[in-house]
Amino acid sequence: MSIQPINSYSFRNIFKLDVIEFDKACVINNNEQIDSYRIYWIKKGKGTYNIDFESFSFKDNVLFFLSPGQIFSVNSEKINEAYKLSFIRDFYCIETHDKEIACNGVLFNNIYETPFVKVSERDSSKLNFILESLIEEFNNSNTAQYDMLQSYLKQFIIHSVRMKKDNELVIKNEVASKLFKDFSTLVEKNFNNMHSVTDYANRLGVSPKSLAKHFQLMGVIKPSEFIKNRIILEAKRQLIFSSESVKHIAFSLGFNDPAYFTRYFTKAVEKSPLQFKKEYKE
Repeated sequence: MSIQPINSYSFRNIFKLDVIEFDKACVINNNEQIDSYRIYWIKKGKGTYNIDFESFSFKDNVLFFLSPGQIFSVNSEKINEAYKLSFIRDFYCIETHDKEIACNGVLFNNIYETPFVKVSERDSSKLNFILESLIEEFNNSNTAQYDMLQSYLKQFIIHSVRMKKDNELVIKNEVASKLFKDFSTLVEKNFNNMHSVTDYANRLGVSPKSLAKHFQLMGVIKPSEFIKNRIILEAKRQLIFSSESVKHIAFSLGFNDPAYFTRYFTKAVEKSPLQFKKEYKE
């Protein structure tokens, strides 16, 4: 969010809650590379946020989830009531959680899915109760404050995961769904050194043709496009938020030939890396 909070609660600079309760005119924000995990709850308000070069418009009672490394900016917003939870990996992610509520679960580090979820009135009451408890605990310096704050954050995340899963369409083909999830996780870990669909298919124990067939059943883009999109996204991030040369970025993304990387990028974006960087800086 681009506006200044009227109330802010912080614990050792590792967990923070900002509360906004006033009307703000629409604004334009510069791109920012997120350095912490963030949850935005826009309870009353509307606007458009840009996340990793895609625009998402919203109106009232919506949760956004952002992970470190993502690119975020405000296209426009008019906020009456909103909350921002932000925390670093060492506060929450070091704990062993159920897979779905972990930092690599349903909400965070999952750039291949929609980064927001609508909140019902019933769920809004539950989240309000957790936030009230958080604020009370932030103002409490008694024993085990760290554990209590972490517990409330975990409750907030659990309810958010449940809402997101309830809002998702039921996928009839469970095998295809699991394969898609495993594939996306594998790409996230290896996109900077593995570019071939065959390599990923071999890791997953299926043929490239079978992998493509399952993607078709899911109604999503081809595996090759999926890999390419992740590489291009990282290239865009580095072009904007690092001072590295195109050559260095090419090598960091697993391209042995910088000239080939330039052609690869230009074909996908319809701009050369330097042209893209120059236009975004301007």
